[in-house]
Amino acid sequence: MQLLILGTLALFFGVTVAVPAQEKRVHHKPDLSDHVHDDAHGYHYDHEAFLGKEEAKTFDQLSPEESKERLGKIVDRIDTDKDGFISHAELHHWIKHRQSRYIEENVDKHWKEYDQNKDGKIGWIEYKNTTYGYYMDAEFDDVDDKASYKAMLTRDERRFKSADRDGDGVATREEFTAFLHPEEFDHMRDIVIQETIEDIDKNGDGKIDLREYIGDMFTPGNGENEPDWVTTEKKHFSEFRDMNKDGFLDASEVSHWILPGEVDHADNEAQHLIHETDKDNDGRLSISEIMDKMDFIKVSTITDFGTLTEDHDEL
Repeated sequence: MQLLILGTLALFFGVTVAVPAQEKRVHHKPDLSDHVHDDAHGYHYDHEAFLGKEEAKTFDQLSPEESKERLGKIVDRIDTDKDGFISHAELHHWIKHRQSRYIEENVDKHWKEYDQNKDGKIGWIEYKNTTYGYYMDAEFDDVDDKASYKAMLTRDERRFKSADRDGDGVATREEFTAFLHPEEFDHMRDIVIQETIEDIDKNGDGKIDLREYIGDMFTPGNGENEPDWVTTEKKHFSEFRDMNKDGFLDASEVSHWILPGEVDHADNEAQHLIHETDKDNDGRLSISEIMDKMDFIKVSTITDFGTLTEDHDEL
């Protein structure tokens, strides 16, 4: 019910790695990928940052020959000055373009679903009836966890009202985008922080202690040893997250944790990709340097799902 926020070089492709829950709580305007950025474990992060999450899924279905052809088309689009090379600026612009496309496409998808009367706006009543209508008639009596559904309705209404800046109960496209992707709007920061605290704060004291912080990302099974990354996160909590050293994360500290807006992750990713791919160290990528990285693709993985032959307008 809750509508939450929510490839790089097809040349980079590796094994899937488990993502700690806390990684998904940090909003990078928006996330370049749902995967951990760790080249030692694979190149999923780079793959999705370059292509975009949805296009990465499509790319993974292509044969090596089709991948090479599709990649050539992408490279041609990135090379806006048509000099035969991809500069850092061009790569940075492309990655940011893929980020914005993801948000636009996500809003388009939900807009069609919720604008029931096709008036170009989405009212709270429209959204509520479409999302909760079946259950509202019976006061959620037909669902097992009645309290959770009522809490989600309350939370959605609070978020909708924050996004509805003129308070008329009707969301324009920009306001609905703020509702779906609050991490993208400064006036929605408090909602993102509040929802994060509510999710993790199990004892209801309005703060996050170490047990709650770790519990949000890891619950050990019977006899299961604590992974190394949990030990690292405990250290991060005490040394970096808990800035005033009182043993808790308050709203301000949660804000610094999940909304690191000063970091340009698209720029960092562009630098990383050039560093990994630029064989002659001239600070730019040639088509041959890019195609050489096709060796990193696990052919058996990308052909498991069959072949996709239809080209997209985007490419």
